[in-house]
Amino acid sequence: MDIATLRKEHADHWKKATAIRALAMDAVQAANSGHPGMPMGMADVATVLFEKHLKFDAKAPRWADRDRFILSAGHGSMLIYALLYLTGYEDVTLEQIRNFRQWGAITAGHPEYGHVSGVETTTGPLGQGISNSVGFAIAEEHLRARFGRKVVDHYTYVIAGDGCLMEGISQEAIALAGRQRLGKLIVLWDDNNISIDGEISLSDITDQKARFKASGWHVQEIDGHDPDAIDAAIEAAKKSKKPSLIGCKTHIGFGSPNKQDTAGAHGAPLGGEEIAATKKAYGWDHGPFEIPKDVKQAWEDIGARGAASHAAWKSRFEELSEGRRKEFDRVMSLTPHRRLSATIKAFKRKVSEEAPKVATRKASQMVLEVVNPVMPETMGGSADLSGSNLTNTPDLGTFDAGNRKGRYIHYGIREHAMAAAMNGMALHGGVRAYGGTFMAFVDYARGAMRLSSLMGVPTVYVMTHDSIGLGEDGPTHQPVEHLAICRATPNSWTFRPADVVETAEAWELALSSEKTPSVLALSRQGLPTLRTEHKNKNLTAQGAYVLADAEGSRKAILIATGSEVEIAMKARDILQAKGIGTRVVSMPCMELFAAQDEGYRRKVLPGGPVRVGIEAALRDGGWDRWLLGERSKEATADFVGMTGFGASAPAPELYEHFGITAEATAARVEALL
Repeated sequence: MDIATLRKEHADHWKKATAIRALAMDAVQAANSGHPGMPMGMADVATVLFEKHLKFDAKAPRWADRDRFILSAGHGSMLIYALLYLTGYEDVTLEQIRNFRQWGAITAGHPEYGHVSGVETTTGPLGQGISNSVGFAIAEEHLRARFGRKVVDHYTYVIAGDGCLMEGISQEAIALAGRQRLGKLIVLWDDNNISIDGEISLSDITDQKARFKASGWHVQEIDGHDPDAIDAAIEAAKKSKKPSLIGCKTHIGFGSPNKQDTAGAHGAPLGGEEIAATKKAYGWDHGPFEIPKDVKQAWEDIGARGAASHAAWKSRFEELSEGRRKEFDRVMSLTPHRRLSATIKAFKRKVSEEAPKVATRKASQMVLEVVNPVMPETMGGSADLSGSNLTNTPDLGTFDAGNRKGRYIHYGIREHAMAAAMNGMALHGGVRAYGGTFMAFVDYARGAMRLSSLMGVPTVYVMTHDSIGLGEDGPTHQPVEHLAICRATPNSWTFRPADVVETAEAWELALSSEKTPSVLALSRQGLPTLRTEHKNKNLTAQGAYVLADAEGSRKAILIATGSEVEIAMKARDILQAKGIGTRVVSMPCMELFAAQDEGYRRKVLPGGPVRVGIEAALRDGGWDRWLLGERSKEATADFVGMTGFGASAPAPELYEHFGITAEATAARVEALL
C-alpha cells in the first residue's frame, strides 16, 4: 500500500505511524548514527500491534500478565523507543529521545534490558531476541499450567529482520518452538530484502516461509503497509495452536525519495535534505522531535487502554488464596525458597558423613534431587546429553505440548538456542532455568551466555566433562581454554567444585543469585569427598578458603580447583613428609574470591610462602593474579596445568603425560624453594 492510499483510507493510523517514522529519522540524525530504515518500514506493523492487539499498561510496565514485545532486530531501536515515548512510559521522555545513543541516556544504540522499563530483553546481536522469545513463551505456557489461565494468559510478540533469520541460532530456536507447539508466540518478520551490504540476494536464497513451515509453524504473508491485512494476520495468528510467522513485506526507509529500498536507509542517518523530502512526502509539516498534541494524545490513549485489563487481572489475582498469591509473587521476582538454605545444609551434613566418591556431575544431580522438590520454579534441561550432564531428576517430568507442568526440557542438539531460551525464561520471571552440555560446547552457547552477564539474569549453565579428565573423547571435547573464557566475562560466576560439598554450595549460590549467571564446571571422573567436617557456612561463597593448613612452618601454598584439589592434597602429603609445611587452598570461584575484602584474601594467601596453582586447563584462566600478585611474585610461583590441547587416552594416562600429578606438583614446590 502506498503513502497516498494510506493517507486517504487510513488517516488516523497514518498519523500515528508517521510519528514513529519522524522520531526515528530525527533521533538518528541528531545522534549522527543509527538505523532509521527499519523503524520507517515497520511503523505500520508496530502501530497496528500496539493499538489493536498488545496487552500492556504503560503506567505498570512490569505487570506480570502483560503481553511481551521483543524487538529482535535491535538495530532498529528507535522503533521501540518511539513507541514507549508515544504511549506514555514514564522513563522514556522526549529528552531521552533527543539524546538517543548519547552518554547517560537510557536510549542506547541497541535496546538494553534494565535500562528501559519497556524493553524485555537486550537485543542487537541478531538472532538472540527471537531465540529469547522461545523461552518467554515456554515460561508463559508453564506458569499458565501451574497458576491457571485467570492469572497467566498472554502472548509473546517479536519483530525480527532478515539478519535474525540468517543467524544459525534462529533455526535452533524455531525448531524448538515448533516441536513445543508454542501457540502464543507470534513473530512479525520485516521482509524488506535489504541488509547492510545490499540486497539479501547477495548472500541468501532461503525460502524463509517454507523453512518455518517445515519447522512446524503457522505461516502467513502480507503487505506490511496495509493496516487491515496486518490486523487480520495477527488475529489469525492468535487463533493458531502453532507458533506463528507473519511475513510482512515492507519497504526499508519507507517514503524516502532517494533511499527507500536501499542499503543507504539501513545503518546511517538519512541527512537533513532527505529527511525534509521524506517528511514532505508524508505530509508531515512539523519540526524535529515535534509531535502534534492530538497524535500524542491518541498514542497515550493506547498506552492507557490496558489499565482496565490490568485492573481486571488484579481482581482475579486477589481471588487466589493468600498462599498462592505469595508463591506467585515469589517466583516472579526470582526470590529463592526460604527452605533452600536449610535443604543445602542438611545435604552437606549427610554427604560429609557418608563421604561418597562421585564425579561432580553426579554430585550436581544429587543436589538437584533434594533442591528441585523444594524449588518448584526450577526448569532443567540438556542439549541431548541428559545421561551425561545428569540434569534430570525423577520429580520434574518432561515439558512438552502434552504436559505443560513438566519441568524438564529436551532441547536437542541446540546449545545456543538452549542458552538463549533459558535467558528468556529468566527474563519472563517465574522460572529458574538451568541447562546442561559439555564444557567444550561453551563455544556453541557463548553468544547467549555473554548476554546473560550483560543483562544481569541468573541463568545457570551446567557444563560437565570439564577437563582432560573426560579421557578418550579426546581434544575435540576436552576444554582447556573455556574456564578462561568464562572467567574473563564480567558479571559471571564460574564454579569448579572439588567435591560433592562444594557442588552443593555452588548450587545454593547459583539458585540464590539475583543478577549474576553461573557456570558450573563439573567433572566426568569420580572425586573423593574432601570436606568431611561439616560446616553450616557456605565456604564456596568466599571464593577460596584454606582446606588444609601447613603443619609446622608454612613454606608453600598450593591453590587448586575442581578435580585438581585432590592432587593438591596428595602433593601436600608428599611435601609434609619432607618437612615442607604446605597449605592447600581450594578456589572453587575466582570471581567471588576477588570480591572478598583485602583482609580475607591476605589471610588465605599471605605473603612469604612459594605458590603453585594446579588446574587441568590453561594458565590464562585468571591464575596470574593469584600467582604473581596478591603478595606473590614470579620468582616464587609456578603453575601445573595445560599448555595446549589435550589428547585421546584414558584420563589417568593423560594426567601423567601432561604432568598434572601430585609428584610433579611437589617437585615444582621444591624447585621454587
